[in-house]
Amino acid sequence: MKHFLRALSGIIFLILNVLFSPVSAQTSYKISGRITDAVTGEGIPFASVAIKGKTAGTTSDENGQYTLVTTQTGDSLLFSSIGYQTRAYPLTLAPSQTIHAVLMSAANRLQEVKIYAKGGDPAYRIIRETIRRRDQFDPDQLTAFQYESYSKVEAYVNNFANQRKKGRGAGPVGKLLSKLPAIYDREGKPAVPVYVSETISEYYQRSNPQKTKERILKSRASGVGVSDGGVAAQLTGSSFQQYNFYRNYISLLRKDLPSPLGQAWQTIYTFRLIDTVEVGGMVCYQIDFEPKRVTDLAFSGTAWIDTTRLGLSQIDARVDQRANINFVDEIRLEQEWEEVGDGISGQAVRLPVLTQLLIDTDEPTPNAPGALVRFYMAARNVQVNKPQDTKFYEPPLELAENYSEKSPVYWQSHRPDNLSPDELRAFEVVDSVRNVPFMKVLGEIVNLTMVGYYPLGSVHLDVGPLLNSYAYNNVEGHRLRLGLRTNTGFSRRWILGGYLAYGTRDQQLKYGMNIDYVIRKKPYTIAGIEKTYDIERLGASSENLGSNTLFAAYTRFGTLRRPYMQESQTTYIKSELGKGITQTVSLRNRTFEPLFPFAYSVKEPDQTTASFYRTTEVQFETRFAPGALMIQSDNDRFTVEGSNNPVVTFRYQLGLRNVLHGDFTYHRFSLNLRHSFRMGVLGRTRYQVNAGYIPSTIPYPLLYIPLGNETFFRVENAYNLMNFFEFVSDRYVGVLGEHNFEGLFFNGIPAIRRLKWRFLATGAVFLGGVSEANRTLIPATNELGQTVLGFQSMSRAPYVEVGYGIDNIFKVFRVDAIHRLTYRNNPNVSTFGIKVSAWVNL
Repeated sequence: MKHFLRALSGIIFLILNVLFSPVSAQTSYKISGRITDAVTGEGIPFASVAIKGKTAGTTSDENGQYTLVTTQTGDSLLFSSIGYQTRAYPLTLAPSQTIHAVLMSAANRLQEVKIYAKGGDPAYRIIRETIRRRDQFDPDQLTAFQYESYSKVEAYVNNFANQRKKGRGAGPVGKLLSKLPAIYDREGKPAVPVYVSETISEYYQRSNPQKTKERILKSRASGVGVSDGGVAAQLTGSSFQQYNFYRNYISLLRKDLPSPLGQAWQTIYTFRLIDTVEVGGMVCYQIDFEPKRVTDLAFSGTAWIDTTRLGLSQIDARVDQRANINFVDEIRLEQEWEEVGDGISGQAVRLPVLTQLLIDTDEPTPNAPGALVRFYMAARNVQVNKPQDTKFYEPPLELAENYSEKSPVYWQSHRPDNLSPDELRAFEVVDSVRNVPFMKVLGEIVNLTMVGYYPLGSVHLDVGPLLNSYAYNNVEGHRLRLGLRTNTGFSRRWILGGYLAYGTRDQQLKYGMNIDYVIRKKPYTIAGIEKTYDIERLGASSENLGSNTLFAAYTRFGTLRRPYMQESQTTYIKSELGKGITQTVSLRNRTFEPLFPFAYSVKEPDQTTASFYRTTEVQFETRFAPGALMIQSDNDRFTVEGSNNPVVTFRYQLGLRNVLHGDFTYHRFSLNLRHSFRMGVLGRTRYQVNAGYIPSTIPYPLLYIPLGNETFFRVENAYNLMNFFEFVSDRYVGVLGEHNFEGLFFNGIPAIRRLKWRFLATGAVFLGGVSEANRTLIPATNELGQTVLGFQSMSRAPYVEVGYGIDNIFKVFRVDAIHRLTYRNNPNVSTFGIKVSAWVNL
């Protein structure tokens, strides 16, 4: 998700790191009061308040209180909220005035209905029958549906205008924030917009087979640190804002929240029938729901179920800070469902046509600011049961060539009418914020920290990555590295990169360079060439480490056991074939120049052993990721995988003897499967399976070496108590698994549930072997008479390690205790270890 982090890096940094500071008050009119329900007298939360005909406005808090501070005035003040009739109150020119608003429900209340039921609240009978009939209303059960979508995302830094403790004045950052353009929140305090986007798209979904597609037609995005509006458009469109309460779980902030209309309804929630009202022309039951345990990761709120067909008409679901989600003070998800004729049978079906999501963050420390993020999505021109051909849905996410549209006139004519004045001002204000010199520098610093590259201005080059700039080890001494790459300003088709590295001890220059070209973007196809000459180590080479950049940088430090120099040339082409399939074909030629005593037996008549070899291989890799969405940047492509779908990668490598001086003919087969799935209230399980077979006789550096971990921190795709290069195999199968119980255990313990700890269980098994031909290929000594370092293969017993841990310590740290159960007598191994890891985790 590096491109997504780049787009929102400025927001994240401000949320977590900017110090609190007061802001000086502005000379203005102040209007305050409370907005209440005309019947119940209760406060109406998040109601809109606006001066008629002006841009000034705000929203009420959770109790219906509001404060509007503005330099504008008018003849009346408008109050509106979902489900209520809009009402206007007259304004005066007084500098301070109080206006209490009373709103009438848009739903006409019916005459009193008395319901008598045995065995508890009648809401349970209604919900039970609603769930029994959910196949009639679940959009996933329709043959197909499609609609035009308008989505809007806003992010603000707020809560930095309070007085600091002990009367301390504003710090330099606080003083600067107080001078930035702002929009006033519902309490009359400034909120600085740091990101805002609008997107218009077409969304399609069909069942049997399950397919979705979103075509991004127009979009604009602006914010601190935003460098690619196309990525932002794809990540904030309808594909990522599908909240269907008929599903068992709602995926939100990478969390699985049980739906009150899902299978776990009776286990998780309590229900209470409140009233019978008319909503959207339908008579509905108004039912409140809340989790049985307030600390559970679940919703509380109100659902309106129509009394005739028992289908969902409207829902207001909330999650507060008592739930086990970090940095979140409140989440509010509101939906309005509307009946649409299916055009075939004449029967009406129901779909969510308006979705509003508000995420209000909790301040990490008393003197830190918070953040407010709003998502708004409206569906128009809904059509159902008109499926397209299956080929139409490929690719699932498509960005129009002329998607960028910045004209205010266009957006005024295409956005919905019910946006508040402050929402309409957001683009104007955020553009002013992002152009402040300090904010520009702030975005670049955070971008360098999180992405690792720093742009070099108008030359269209980035320097980095930061993690690889320095290392120290026993072979190279001080390793210094400088890398450059082109960015989108250079070309939207060509990507060039390279680096130079130098070791003060071996005094050797290393280098790498690559050229990639985007052949076409539909279907996405890219080709490239790469050449490197650098030091590697057995068991921790770049091929073993994969995309774990932090672990790869760390392995450059310390003692490099069994190091070797490698010169490599690679040519590849990669293309999306549709249906989640990506095919890569590559040709690679590389050398192995050992820096340790090594040899292998050769059958040539004039030579019995050799230590240097060269390989030429063709590689075919097929990756199948059903449900994954491919995000297209200006000249790159990355995947956002579905949370519940397995990802399978199959790879075949064919070694070619006497082609480009290759020394061996060999075959290598490997299969990798990664999967994550929900186990109801028990939490989430993640596992990874690796299997492979090498039916050839080749030197052991070309066999499979499972990834060990000799560091003090835990690595997800490694055997964490196995040493580097501890085992070698030519046939193998390995399983790595983890189950996160989330708050299941600790939420029930009063003394520690406030810590929001999460309990985990882990396990890893690896079983492999080496053929007799590959064992005997290694001689006792090399051509210089040195004793050759061999390798260890496994017996029939598998390698096994199990562990348990606590996640979310201080909302950042994870600690795992791991036990090694087999091969405990191997030299220099640890049979028990404590591994630590850290990341910002929700």
